[in-house]
Amino acid sequence: MKRTAVVTAGTAGIGWETAVGLAATGLAVTVVGRDAERGTQAVERINATAPAHPARFLSTDLASLDAVRVLADRIAADGPLTVLVNNVGAMFPDRQSSADGIEASFAVNHLSPYLLTELLLPSLRAGAPSRIVNVTSGAIVAARRTFDAVEPPGGYYGFHWYGRAKLANLAYTLELADRLEDTGVSVFAADPGGAATEMTNGTMLDPKIVSPGLRLFWPLVRRKFERSTSGPASVAAKPSLFAATDGSLTGRTGLVIGPQAYPVAPSRSATDPRVAEAVRRLSERLAPIRTDSGA
Repeated sequence: MKRTAVVTAGTAGIGWETAVGLAATGLAVTVVGRDAERGTQAVERINATAPAHPARFLSTDLASLDAVRVLADRIAADGPLTVLVNNVGAMFPDRQSSADGIEASFAVNHLSPYLLTELLLPSLRAGAPSRIVNVTSGAIVAARRTFDAVEPPGGYYGFHWYGRAKLANLAYTLELADRLEDTGVSVFAADPGGAATEMTNGTMLDPKIVSPGLRLFWPLVRRKFERSTSGPASVAAKPSLFAATDGSLTGRTGLVIGPQAYPVAPSRSATDPRVAEAVRRLSERLAPIRTDSGA
């Protein structure tokens, strides 16, 4: 049986490096992204490395839940899935709404990978032993921990809201690992640390992304951001590749793979059952798992 992998936001940066690494292990890789031209170029660059199976590109707006459902159907139609890497991530200096009218940071960083993963669970079970890798972030430390609603009270600050969405996704990841134990589907979170990407070289240099208190120290905050995001994407992709392929993880699940590509302790907030339950309720309400008939 051909072993397959899907990498979201895989046309550049950490996602592309992850896709290249997975292709090098013999997996047939599908790269998912929004821009068709960039997707074509990304696949051409992967295929230039002469992988065992040619890569392909699927164009999808991952901020749209309906588009995610269509994507899941296309992937599921191919049969069993071996590896799913939810690499998608976005931070916004100003509040934006997704195509579904949901705050965009929460929609892209949590609801999109949540929905895609849930819809592809039958394919992953069929491809077992298989792995799910959700890319997390150290920005979790700046997150508000309330999930009674999609938007927490107070002003919008992109870095903090990004961290909150990543916290939601990490709590979901750990809960999913427990749910899928003994199914042959292992679930991991991978923290890339920092790398020079479009997001870190753009959005993260805008003082609007942090709360007013931190803006008072913006020169210091900015230097810290710049130091932590100056490395190459190829290094930042190593935790995802380790989680997706390393033999030492066979039979294990529910681990966070840190920036040095070995397991680390998850944040305490992500292991709080109250957070996990609130995230579950909110996710199911905003992105219901349904068939085309609406059942």
